[in-house]
Amino acid sequence: MKEGVLRGKVALVTGASRGIGRAVAVRLAVMGAFVCINYKTNERAAAETLDVITRSGGKGDLAPFDVADGAVVRSVTGAIIRERGSLDILVNNAGVTLNTLFVRTGDEEWNALMDTNLRGTFNCCRAALRSMQRRRWGRIVNMVSVVAEGGNPGQACYSASKAGVLGLTRSLAAEVGSRNICVNAVSPGFIETDMTADLDEKSRSMILRKIPLGRTGLPEDVAGVVGFLVSPDADYITGQVIRVNGGLYM
Repeated sequence: MKEGVLRGKVALVTGASRGIGRAVAVRLAVMGAFVCINYKTNERAAAETLDVITRSGGKGDLAPFDVADGAVVRSVTGAIIRERGSLDILVNNAGVTLNTLFVRTGDEEWNALMDTNLRGTFNCCRAALRSMQRRRWGRIVNMVSVVAEGGNPGQACYSASKAGVLGLTRSLAAEVGSRNICVNAVSPGFIETDMTADLDEKSRSMILRKIPLGRTGLPEDVAGVVGFLVSPDADYITGQVIRVNGGLYM
């Protein structure tokens, strides 16, 4: 990690109040970016993320909004651009999961999943691109999942939402590359977050046996890859899916 390499850049990390989002926000701040910490409801946790950033010498601010609300996304990102002068880096991390058999999935559950995971990514990309295209520089990283590529019983709907983000990532990369905007996806595997904390030991052991590296990942493992993708070292990388899964899916 190169401290200061992102100095002068403004980043927005959605779902940054905890887990992977928090680790990414802290990493980008340490690298010199001013980080806007998005959250939907958990203001206390988001404030803790900001506290970690400031104690590490970084700078940032809170950005509360629901990524599924397109009008609010445009309003808040517009305010960020007016206040900070630009929005250079976008990390679409906000997401919800659903673990249930496909035939038991209700319309409301499906819509809620798609609204946050797919529509939310669409809303944020569209809002951020206005500034990026004008300045002819931008970096977008979309968080997907190992199940978007490999599938998993009981997660068909979640997998579909993240697979949609993969398609968006590749097509958008082709569309905006001429403006020096790189769009990539990061695909985490089994990472120690609130989403995986409730797994029983039997399920956890079964998953670990499938991971060649023999351990679960940490949010910082994912944050390191995101930091690389938005750094000058990755200026010639776009439209790619970087897997952070210990070999769970190859």
